[in-house]
Amino acid sequence: MKMSEHMDWHARAAAVHPDGRALIDGQRVAAADGQTFSCISPIDARVLAQVARCGPADVDRAVAGARRAFEDRRWSGQPPAARKKVLLKFAELLLAARDELALLETLDMGKPVQFSLKVDVPAAARCIGWYAEAVDKIYDEIAPTRDEALALIRREPMGVVGAIVPWNYPMIMAAWKLGPALAAGNSVVLKPSEKSPLTALRMAELALQAGLPESVLNVAPGFGSEAGEALALHPHVDAISFTGSTRVGRRMLEYAARSNLKRVFNELGGKSANIVFADFQDLDRAATTAAACMFFNQGESCNAPSRLLVQASIADDFVARVVARSQDYAPADPLASDTLMGALVDQAQLATVLGYIESGEREGAQRLAGGTRVRAETGGFYVAPTVFDRVGSSMQIAREEIFGPVLSVIRFENEQQAVAVANDTSYGLQAGVWSSDLNRAHRVARQLRAGTVHVNQYDEDDITVPFGGYRQSGNGRDKSLHAFDKYTELKTTWIRLD
Repeated sequence: MKMSEHMDWHARAAAVHPDGRALIDGQRVAAADGQTFSCISPIDARVLAQVARCGPADVDRAVAGARRAFEDRRWSGQPPAARKKVLLKFAELLLAARDELALLETLDMGKPVQFSLKVDVPAAARCIGWYAEAVDKIYDEIAPTRDEALALIRREPMGVVGAIVPWNYPMIMAAWKLGPALAAGNSVVLKPSEKSPLTALRMAELALQAGLPESVLNVAPGFGSEAGEALALHPHVDAISFTGSTRVGRRMLEYAARSNLKRVFNELGGKSANIVFADFQDLDRAATTAAACMFFNQGESCNAPSRLLVQASIADDFVARVVARSQDYAPADPLASDTLMGALVDQAQLATVLGYIESGEREGAQRLAGGTRVRAETGGFYVAPTVFDRVGSSMQIAREEIFGPVLSVIRFENEQQAVAVANDTSYGLQAGVWSSDLNRAHRVARQLRAGTVHVNQYDEDDITVPFGGYRQSGNGRDKSLHAFDKYTELKTTWIRLD
């Protein structure tokens, strides 16, 4: 039996003293001006660490180190097979540190430790390992030109990549960027969210231990308005890969325009529609999945199916099933091995979610479950899984990303109406279709404006398929071989053959 299967997580948590210093030029360092901020656990509001509050001076040092590492080719000049070896070792070390990383992730952002163990750490390691394996299997091209010319098309690393990741899946989101960016030969400056910086710092240490040369990966924790803005404005950063809110994604584009027109790849929010037709034969499975995917990770997922569209003829029965399943996700101790839903990331997010719940009631939606803060006596930030029925498409809870455990049920009469309501959003990240009519499933899936459409399931996933959205859900794709498009330049070398 592995240690994590019988771990006393509370005892281990009491002994944790994370190092909150930045990692720049291969060294753990304080911020240049000595400033720190408190990293607070949403589980019980305990202070986990004092973390370096990096500012422009620290970002400048990190970028300078990354640029120097790129220009002297200590990493970019290594053959793909050599980069592969280091990244495979990195993935191996992530798995070896599974218990440590899972505990840090849970303490830092509140998710149940069983999911940090079973989902987050393995997914991050698989991502790094998959891109390691892919990098020496991607071939360049020769264009079909006339006989007297030879046109070579090569992928080259972009240079210095600024990676800004969110707080909801800190390890996974970091891996989605580090895997392809490092495999392609880039140097990276990683700015984790100030709400969950701890695993990014530890991951970077493990990358160094695996053999990644110093300065190729730097981690500058701090606030978005300070470290994040400095990174996005920096003239020696060649690309920004950002995952977060649409509001901040707009700023990334502005920063690029104000600086060096760096490439910006945004993976932003969502308000995904999950459409259930009356002809689907296993409504219990559909209801179980609708609740599980909505309340997983406390609803703090950009692809959460937060708009549940149900055909009117089955709506009463189906909604009752979803409400019953929602009770399985009553918030509990994230350090208990059987907990399914933990704490929201901080006090501000708690206030945001409760504000949306108030909005739904004010606008006339029918609250069937949840809607209240719970476990307040712990000092943590917990909200009961919440289900609103008879939601109108114009209501705030149906249009804006809540990023919390709040499900909006919208009833529809026919297929045409379902598609129109599903597409009536500024987002386009994911969607779901439940139908036993294969023709209908294909027909509806083709009409939905979303980067991923799930059919008769939701959130099944693999590193081999791209992740990203249409419209204000962003541009570019994470995961799959398509992610290399974000971290490489295409160079044509045209040779005249006399």
